[in-house]
Amino acid sequence: MTANDNNLVSPGTGAAPRTIISVDAMGGDRGPAAVVAGVALSAAKMAGTGFVLHGPEEVLRPLVDKRRVLAGRCEIRDARAVVSMEDKPSHVLRNGKDTSMWSAIECVRDGQASVAVSCGNTGALMAISMIRLRKLPGVNRPAIACLWPSRNPGGFNIMLDVGADIRADECDLLQYALMGASYARNGLGLARPRVGLLNVGTEEHKGRPELKSANELIAEKADLGAFDYLGFVEGGDIPSDRVDVIVTDGFTGNVALKTGEGTASLIGELLRQAFKATPFARIAALLALSSLKRLNRRIDPRRVNGGVFLGLNGTVIKSHGSADETGVAAAVGLAAQLAQGGFQERLAARVASAGVPGHNDAGNEDENNNNSGA
Repeated sequence: MTANDNNLVSPGTGAAPRTIISVDAMGGDRGPAAVVAGVALSAAKMAGTGFVLHGPEEVLRPLVDKRRVLAGRCEIRDARAVVSMEDKPSHVLRNGKDTSMWSAIECVRDGQASVAVSCGNTGALMAISMIRLRKLPGVNRPAIACLWPSRNPGGFNIMLDVGADIRADECDLLQYALMGASYARNGLGLARPRVGLLNVGTEEHKGRPELKSANELIAEKADLGAFDYLGFVEGGDIPSDRVDVIVTDGFTGNVALKTGEGTASLIGELLRQAFKATPFARIAALLALSSLKRLNRRIDPRRVNGGVFLGLNGTVIKSHGSADETGVAAAVGLAAQLAQGGFQERLAARVASAGVPGHNDAGNEDENNNNSGA
């Protein structure tokens, strides 16, 4: 059975679902139970969406059958092997064709699903995606874009790259700006996003040579890319309301991402300790309970779970490996939103119209061994 068979139908309609999402059910640290629970949580909110789950059928079938909301909306593709977090991308490329991750990407490549979601090994996922989906014409290095909690009215900014490739020259950074702006338009609904280039200062004389060159290139292409370019921005601007898209290389972006997540976790732990310190503190915690819950929801990394691989001939969402059902649901929800908005087609058109020169990048697939595993 394929994802387009009549057996895969929207509940109560008898019609094939409008959007199919391919999910690697075996990649997460919490196992397939958390992934299936997250898919079910998303399915309850998204009528007209179907799912193809990849993994051992004898493992997935009981989990799916327990979720009534998935009845008639979920196909299982039997994939016997699993990509571990320790596997090197080069090893997976040689030996991973029978894995759930490979099967999930192949489903998008064959046009049987609009987007793939995986909680698995980032380097392996990017390597498989590049080999099977290939890069968009004109794109040298794909990027991973993440949502970052911010002071903006929509609640989030976009930052890329956060770990697809540790290197980026001025042309790569220009491509990231174009792709990030497209994501902001289609993912955040911003008609003309504000784009900034991350640097150690906002002065034009600061930064590495490739940053100075990228600053000029991005400024030249801003009108063509339909975004407002703000020039250099600093680390303090990442969560600000000054900018919508922050462009940087994968090394810097991944360090910033992990630092932000660690800081949010530390703040949460310190607050819990402070409110348990004395009897009066416990009373204060009760009085502030509703405010604390709002704060927790605002900084909860599960709500922004899902890095988008940009620059490929297909959309791939990378969920955190440790994601629980709430985190998986967020990634699947983002996947559905982008698929239903025609994001991939618009991104390809935007990159093509910019006419950014590509690079002779033979062997780039092997560079994914340097991936940070964001």
